[in-house]
Amino acid sequence: MDQVDKFETLVSIMDRLRDPESGCPWDLEQSFESLRSYLLEECYEVADALDQGDLGELREELGDLLFQIVFLSRLAKEQGAFEAPDVVRGIAEKMIRRHPHIFGDETAEDADEVLRNWEEIKRKEKEAAGKPARDSILAGIPASLPSLMRAQRLGVKTARVGFDWPDAAAVLRKVDEEMGELREAMDQRDADAVEEELGDLLFATIQLARRSEIDPERALQRANRKFEQRFRALERSLADEGRQVQDCDLDALEERWQAVKRTTPRR
Repeated sequence: MDQVDKFETLVSIMDRLRDPESGCPWDLEQSFESLRSYLLEECYEVADALDQGDLGELREELGDLLFQIVFLSRLAKEQGAFEAPDVVRGIAEKMIRRHPHIFGDETAEDADEVLRNWEEIKRKEKEAAGKPARDSILAGIPASLPSLMRAQRLGVKTARVGFDWPDAAAVLRKVDEEMGELREAMDQRDADAVEEELGDLLFATIQLARRSEIDPERALQRANRKFEQRFRALERSLADEGRQVQDCDLDALEERWQAVKRTTPRR
């Protein structure tokens, strides 16, 4: 096939796969609903490639993600809604409109001003299109986002309109406050209150990360990796003695854990 590096070629491949007469049986069975899980999976595989710093893997995973976009566009075409070129055209036009400091005569001194202008342009676009104004600045945050990411986005959105703690130290005081309320709920053995206060503590901790200019997802990933590395090291050290974790009591495991911490890297 000629010009396999062309976007149009990928679209034509998708057209063949969905051909009612000669298409692929698996591809013909797919729907918007069935593709949703594949789309999410490909997004996470792209994220994994980024985390690993593997640019070869990133290239492959971006291709898989692009294929999902073309697939969904093909389903939309079959319903007479839009086609893949419409998706490309739409995002290109949007980027030009929303960067008037690059493609127009306006200026933006820093990233914060770019973001403020972006939100204002979005508002004007919806107004010009006759779409009802959103009843909240939070309305554009997808409900299906993972909870950690959504908590971060909630904080980012409200901070843009000035609803935020003055600094990270103030958020840390809020974390301490939430920790105290969690202890009180646990002392009262109130399971519902414990769940609520634990959620408040997690939310405040995520805002502390945001206010400290730390990505909470990356921070948690780092903690996960560190825990896994140390636990595996603990397992290996016991295996060298012919034992397993379940053979040890909690005091022995704590002693071994502390020894592992002293000999393994923090990352």
